[in-house]
Amino acid sequence: MAHYLIVYDIASPKRLRRIAGACLDGGFRVQRSVFECALPEVDFERLWSRLCALIDPGEDTLLAYPLCGACRARVRSAGRPRGLGPGQSVFLF
Repeated sequence: MAHYLIVYDIASPKRLRRIAGACLDGGFRVQRSVFECALPEVDFERLWSRLCALIDPGEDTLLAYPLCGACRARVRSAGRPRGLGPGQSVFLF
């Protein structure tokens, strides 16, 4: 299972809604344009391809940061809990 942080800046409200919807299918919202995903590699590649097909490369930015286990274990948070807790996973259907 691989963990990723997906972040984006989308110029069009219509594309923004589609990108957010796709990200919700594969992970949990951490902030408005930030999602944490825990997916098998094949499912992440499927999600990434879907996201890339939705953006306008001339106007939008889409990034995926892999989170290694050691890095993920050092994540700090404060306030309301968001994202995936230890041992939680998301699977695309």
